[in-house]
Amino acid sequence: MAGASWDTSRYLSLFAGEASEHLEALGKDVVRLEQGATVALVDSMFRHAHSVKGMASSMAFEATAKLAHRLEDLLDTLRADVAKVNQAVADVILQTVDALSAHVKAATQSQPLPDSTALVVRLSELNAGLKGVPPPPVSAPPPPPVPEAAAPPAASPSGVVAVDAAAPPRFALKLKINPASNQPGVRGFLAYKRLTTLGNVFELKPPLDDIKAGRVPQGAVTLELETDQSEESITRTMRTVADVELESIGLVQRAPPPPPPGAEADRVVGQEPARTIRVRTELMDQFLDHAGELLLATARVRQIARGMPEALRPPLDESVDRLHLLVKGLHDKVMQARMTPLALITDRLPRAARDIARRRSRDVELVITGEDIELDRAIVDELADPVLHLLRNAIDHGVEPAEVRKAAGKPPKGKVALSVTRQRDRVVLELSDDGRGIDVERLKVLVVERGLMTPEQVRGLSERETLMLVCLPGLSTATDVTDISGRGVGMDAVKRVVEAVGGSLEIETRAGRGTTFRLAVPLTVAMVNLLLVGVGDEVYGLPIGKVSGVVETARGRLALSQSAPVLQWGQSVLPVHELSSLLEVPAGPASAVASPFVVVDSDEGRVALAVDRLLGQEEVVLKALARPLDLVPGLAGVTILGNGRPVFILDVARLVTA
Repeated sequence: MAGASWDTSRYLSLFAGEASEHLEALGKDVVRLEQGATVALVDSMFRHAHSVKGMASSMAFEATAKLAHRLEDLLDTLRADVAKVNQAVADVILQTVDALSAHVKAATQSQPLPDSTALVVRLSELNAGLKGVPPPPVSAPPPPPVPEAAAPPAASPSGVVAVDAAAPPRFALKLKINPASNQPGVRGFLAYKRLTTLGNVFELKPPLDDIKAGRVPQGAVTLELETDQSEESITRTMRTVADVELESIGLVQRAPPPPPPGAEADRVVGQEPARTIRVRTELMDQFLDHAGELLLATARVRQIARGMPEALRPPLDESVDRLHLLVKGLHDKVMQARMTPLALITDRLPRAARDIARRRSRDVELVITGEDIELDRAIVDELADPVLHLLRNAIDHGVEPAEVRKAAGKPPKGKVALSVTRQRDRVVLELSDDGRGIDVERLKVLVVERGLMTPEQVRGLSERETLMLVCLPGLSTATDVTDISGRGVGMDAVKRVVEAVGGSLEIETRAGRGTTFRLAVPLTVAMVNLLLVGVGDEVYGLPIGKVSGVVETARGRLALSQSAPVLQWGQSVLPVHELSSLLEVPAGPASAVASPFVVVDSDEGRVALAVDRLLGQEEVVLKALARPLDLVPGLAGVTILGNGRPVFILDVARLVTA
C-alpha cells in the first residue's frame, strides 16, 4: 500500500549476501587494479559500488549508502582517467571496502553501524584532489517522504490516457530487471518504491502484485510517472536500484524511443530467464540427510524382499528398483544443489595475498586456475581456512625477499600458484611457490632435538614421510616467527581438516626452487566407498581412499622388529596393529592358514591393520556422529547397511595415534 511503512527486515539476509558478494568482488578488482589499471576494470568496480549503494539505500541504511556513494564518486573520477590510480588510492579503496563490510556485518547482527564519517571525508578530499575541485559537503539532505499513490485515471476508448495540461509532466518509463537477479520480484518492487518518492505511478505493467511475486516476463516493466522532477533526476534515482536498468524514458506525448540495439535479439521467444533462489545451508543439510535416509530405507526394503517367497518377489523387486531409481535421483539432485564453485574461497585470496605481501615487504604474483570447479558446499567451507593458511605460509616463509631472490638468480617478484583440477571422483588443489623450499635436513634435526623421534627412526624415513613431519603439532622450520605464519605452525590443523573430509595431503619440495602442497579431497562427504572388515562379531568400515592394499599371510610368518610384528610391503617394512586391540573389542579365532592385513595410510606413514575377515566394498551414506560418540578417537562417522546393521566408519589416522 503506497505511503505505508515498509518492513525491510525480511530482505536483510538477501541484502547481506548480495552486498558481501559485491564487496568481495570489489576487493578482488582492487588487487588486479594495482597490477594494471584499465577502464574496463574501473567500470567493474564502479558497478559493484553502485550496486552496494543502491541496496543500502533501499534498505534505509543511509550511512552505508553515503559511504558507498563517496566510493562511487571516486571510481567515477578514476574511470575518466585511469592514470590517476596509484597505491595510495588503492589503499583508500580497500579501506572503504573493509568499512562497508563492517557495515554489512553490523546490520546482519542488528548492531549500530560503525561511524565512517572520517572515511567519507577522506574519500571526498581524495576525489576533490584528483579532480582539482573543492570537496562536496559531508552531510546530505534526507530523501523526500513517500507520497500516497493516486488512483490511475480512466483511459479513453483508444487506450490513451488524457493528460491534464495543469498536471505535472508525465514520463513513460521502460525498466528491465536483470534476468540473473536472485530476487526479480524484490528488485522490481524496490524500483517501484523509489519512483513513488518522485511522484505518482500510473499504468504499471505487470500489476504490482505480479511484480512482487516475481511474475515479470523477460524482466520488462513499463509505467508512467507523473512528477515535477527532471528526466535526469529520474535517471539518477533509478541508478540506486541494483539489477534494474532504465531502458527508456520520455514524455507520454512523444513516441517512446526504440529499444537499445540487440535488446530484442537477446530475447528467446517462449523461454523464461533462468531463476535462482537462495537456500540456507542448514536447510540443504536437512534435505541431504532426509534423502540419505530414503536411500537407507530403500536398501532395507530390498534386503527384506530377499526373504519373501520367490513367487511374490518379481513385482516387489520391480517396485523397489523403481523406488531406488527415484530416491537415487532425488539424492543426486540434492547433491547437485549443494555443489559450490571453489571460487567461493579463491576469490578472497588475491586480497589476502596482497595484504600479506605488503606486510612482509614481498613482491608476489598470485595465479589461480580452475576455480570454477565445484565441490560439496560442506567441503568448500572446511577448506577455506587450510587454503588461506597455506597461502600465508607460502608468502611469509616460502617466497624470499627481493634482494635474496636476485642474489639467487631469481626474478625479484615471487610467484604463488593455486591450481584446481578434477580427477575422477576427487578434486586436487595444488598450492605452489617458487621460494626457498623446505630444508629437509634441518627438519630431521629439529625432530630429533625435540625428542619426537630417535635418530634411527629418522634415518628410516623416506623423503615423503620426512616432509610430512611438518604436520606435527608445533613443529616449524621457519627461521623467524611472525604474526602471520610459520612453516609448520598450524600444518597439523590443515592435515586434520583435509583428512576429516576424506582427503589427503602431500608435500613436495626442492631446495631453492619452491614447495608444493597437494590437497586431494572427495567431491562430497555424503557418500563414501568403504572396505568392510570383520573383527570378532563386529563389522567396521575403512574408507577406500585410505586403503593402499590387502595382504593375506599367516600371523606366524610375520617378522619382528624390536619385539613388535612387522609386515613386508614391497621394499618397505610396515608396523602391524591388531584392529581388535586398537578398538578394544574381542578378536575372533586366529586363522591357522592366513589372515588378512589391510595396508592403510596414517600420520606415521603406512601401517598394516590385522583383521579377522574381509567383507567386500560398499558405497554408503555417511552420517555424522552425535555426542558423545564424536569424542571417541578413531571414529569418523556411522552408516547403516541394507540389512539394517549400523557400522562405524574408522578414522585410521586418529585410531593409530590415539
